[in-house]
Amino acid sequence: MTGADGADVHVLVVDDDTRLRDLLKGYLTREGFRVTTAQDSADARRRMAALSFDLLVLDIMMPGESGLDLARTLRKEGGVPILMLTAMGDSGSRIEGLEAGADDYLPKPFEPRELVLRMNAILRRTPPPDTPARPNLVSLGGFLFDLNRELLLQGETPVRLTTTETALLRALAGEPGRIMSREELTRLCEIDGGDRTVDVQVNRLRRKIEPDPKLPQYIQTVRGRGYVLRPD
Repeated sequence: MTGADGADVHVLVVDDDTRLRDLLKGYLTREGFRVTTAQDSADARRRMAALSFDLLVLDIMMPGESGLDLARTLRKEGGVPILMLTAMGDSGSRIEGLEAGADDYLPKPFEPRELVLRMNAILRRTPPPDTPARPNLVSLGGFLFDLNRELLLQGETPVRLTTTETALLRALAGEPGRIMSREELTRLCEIDGGDRTVDVQVNRLRRKIEPDPKLPQYIQTVRGRGYVLRPD
């Protein structure tokens, strides 16, 4: 997604409902956004420490720190624009969300198309930053992966990756610390051949970035679940 309706717009979706997170990620990705997800406020803070985001889609009612509390903290820091999602659609809850710092407020259930329209409206109202955005760099020992340019660097030297290797690293680096199933990676990276092909491609990628590909530090296998990226 580029331009006023998203200049390579990177969205963080924060919701404890796994099914809704996955649905929103799929829909927003098809609409042209780059999407990272988090399951709660603590997870969102970890994502924001590693990556830059243009917009947060934030649930209010979550275990631990609520979306309202997270929004208040982010707003004190200046923070990223926030669209709040909540099952509480009464006017009092809406006012509370706006007072906490949300730019807009959408009650559940909602139409995905309305969500996109509201997101684009927020992005059009958001002034460009005075300074360039922080690069989306993921550190992997002696390597850096630049998410913006989809470029792997060893020092200042680019490392050649195939299209599939780049797609895998982009998917894993976009959500470091989250276990991604082989099925999800197959879909996101448009890999033909199923689980076995994913394994082969991951092993090829490991040979390029791991000090010891047989004992991977960064792209780790989670038995029975898939793969997870553990950056520095």
